[in-house]
Amino acid sequence: MNYQTKKRFGQHFLHDRTVIDKIIMAAQLDSQTQVVEIGPGLGILTDEMLPRSAHVQVMEIDRDLIERLLARHESRLTVHAGDVLKLPWREFLSHPPYTLVANLPYNISSQIVFRLLEHRDLFQRMVLMFQREVGERLVAAPGGKDYGILSVLTQLWFDMKTVTLVKPGAFNPPPKVDSIVLSFKPLTNPRVAVVDETLFKRVVKGAFTQRRKTLRNSLLASGFDGSDIDYALEQANVNPGCRGETLSLQNFSDLTRFFSQK
Repeated sequence: MNYQTKKRFGQHFLHDRTVIDKIIMAAQLDSQTQVVEIGPGLGILTDEMLPRSAHVQVMEIDRDLIERLLARHESRLTVHAGDVLKLPWREFLSHPPYTLVANLPYNISSQIVFRLLEHRDLFQRMVLMFQREVGERLVAAPGGKDYGILSVLTQLWFDMKTVTLVKPGAFNPPPKVDSIVLSFKPLTNPRVAVVDETLFKRVVKGAFTQRRKTLRNSLLASGFDGSDIDYALEQANVNPGCRGETLSLQNFSDLTRFFSQK
């Protein structure tokens, strides 16, 4: 491979042919598809996507890997150098829709998901690799410890399906955890009504601010007014003694609607 992986970038390079094929199949590429890839690494997925798509744009932070990518002199490959969390996506992803494919750096995958939520209108499909624990949080149902802010926000805006589970041996170097590949299909409209998206996110984050506390106390700790909380909980028919992890998307929708009336 003639490349020394860098731990600070969370690099684990995929090499398993079966997993690669499943990712490419899930991406549903054709000659018109504009592809975006985060963290292409040595380019094993990039190599598969270039002949199957119209153009591939990659975001990479590692200077050594950037040099390798640029040395290809591939006319249908554009390299954006920098931190994926800071790059101005809308400046260079100016002609959507795009298909996003990525083996995400596990150390910042949750932060990337929040960024994807902010830019969801740019994508028609996403196929993403996560640490299994994080991926299971995204698809978790209400009532369990895995269900949280990311679960609510991703399920609000996407249909998600498991593409495949991935063992550590599929990577070089192998991570210490199992991985999972999920496909995301953006919804035309949110899964439940959202009267105010900013307030909805505030309510969701507030509900999980202190998971061990009751919903009322957690919302109180996150800055909501006590009388407003009592009004919203009563009108939405939500038990103030329950915990945020028990609430459905519809519960969050109802709470947001009644908070917006105060």
